[in-house]
Amino acid sequence: MGAAILDGRLVASAVKDEVARSVADLGFQPGLATVLVGEDPASHSYVRGKRRDAAEVGIRSSHHELPGDVHADELDRLLDGLNDDDDIDGILVQLPLPGDLDDEATVERIDPAKDVDGLHPFNLGRMVLGQAGSRPSTPSGIMRILDHYGIPIAGARVVVVGRSFLVGRPLALMLSEKGVDATVTIAHSRTRDLSEVTREADILVAATGSPGLITAGHVKPGATVIDVGVTRTEDGLVGDVDFAAVIEVAGAITPVPGGVGPMTRAMLLVNTVEAARARRSEVGDDH
Repeated sequence: MGAAILDGRLVASAVKDEVARSVADLGFQPGLATVLVGEDPASHSYVRGKRRDAAEVGIRSSHHELPGDVHADELDRLLDGLNDDDDIDGILVQLPLPGDLDDEATVERIDPAKDVDGLHPFNLGRMVLGQAGSRPSTPSGIMRILDHYGIPIAGARVVVVGRSFLVGRPLALMLSEKGVDATVTIAHSRTRDLSEVTREADILVAATGSPGLITAGHVKPGATVIDVGVTRTEDGLVGDVDFAAVIEVAGAITPVPGGVGPMTRAMLLVNTVEAARARRSEVGDDH
């Protein structure tokens, strides 16, 4: 008997329903600005999906495209203008940026109050301190999937394979927070005997962008496997997990596509509404 499928599309639909109700209760329409640099087809597809999701829940979006050879100063001027625009509650820059543009410097340019990706050092610092603030959308989506399907986290042994500031490191912090209470190991490309480490996991998260890295031999029987990796191949999208093999060993598993991806987009909407509510209450704006 194969593993249970953790359907991210199903959970994302429930989250979007919640967001739509929250937007209706706000008394104003939140504004989300999307920024896309270059011509990468995957990035264009991702941003179209995010804008479509925003429209479905009642969030107004404004879209800004820049050429791939744009100078950093021009990108900075655009972000500064969006920071100053009171009708914009959230700013989303599609990463990674092309060429010599600096992802981290660009994220730091965004007003932390409008950082709906949850990647600004200010917001990451608040997360480290256990304080309220915007949380990275992909880790937040993973947490929501685990909660929706009743996967026990408290006291669980979790191994996160991948240490990026987008997923691996923030997820490890969120899982080990007081009140969540997982015991977390971060593994990576320099980890010795990776399969020995991953087989200890009750929950195994693969977030490296290495197709098929996690095989059946990496998984403890009955473990929950979360596949964050997305790589485009001639045969379509594939994850970091050898799905066909691991589904026979795991107790539960997210598919690619249709697992974590939809949840990332859904949690961006949650962050946008929360940013709008926080910003407008601070300035006393009730329009």
